[in-house]
Amino acid sequence: MDHSKEMVKLAFAALEEKKGEDIQIIDIQGVSVLADYFIIANGNNSNQVQAMADQVQEDLAKAGYQCKQVEGYQSANWILMDYKDIIVHVFCREDRLFYDLERIWRDGKTIVDVKEL
Repeated sequence: MDHSKEMVKLAFAALEEKKGEDIQIIDIQGVSVLADYFIIANGNNSNQVQAMADQVQEDLAKAGYQCKQVEGYQSANWILMDYKDIIVHVFCREDRLFYDLERIWRDGKTIVDVKEL
């Protein structure tokens, strides 16, 4: 399994563990050089959003993957974690609806089930 798929599976499981809502995986390999995959999820409040981000970082670090950059952690409205091959977006619900990344990246392939990877 390539690294990006393994990272997606680990991040997805971490977000699920912290009760992340509406976790979406978008394969952007064919439409962008930014990364291979976007993972988008939301939480109900800033504490949950930060806990989700913390769990992703912890689980990926255990597997040997280091986050290149984290943005938005303090405000916890939209936390972006850049792992180079994957980018994890953790939103509060209102900001997720506002920014609507799924619409912006609709040219990517939505992965319906993480087991498809």
